[in-house]
Amino acid sequence: MSESTNSTTGKLPHQVLIRPLVTEKGLHKAQRFNHYAFEVASDATKIDVRNAVESHFNVKVEKVCIQNRSGKSRRFRFRLGETQSWKKAIVKLSEDNKIDFF
Repeated sequence: MSESTNSTTGKLPHQVLIRPLVTEKGLHKAQRFNHYAFEVASDATKIDVRNAVESHFNVKVEKVCIQNRSGKSRRFRFRLGETQSWKKAIVKLSEDNKIDFF
């Protein structure tokens, strides 16, 4: 393999970043403040996210904030269930860098 693994979890960059969160609020933050949101692996750390974004998009990351989003209770027919918990990372890029999702 030509890609190197991250040091803390041993995952490749494409295994750390699950998907970009393209929402109305996220696009506003991206245009105004240069912040981008991603759904990341549940065992990923800030260092893993920083390395994955920098290697995948060829940009310079200034700051990474991580949120653990808890699952919500939902009804499935006659039973109660719960959606899965997941991890969200908000990445601030340096001023001269941009990520184009479209």
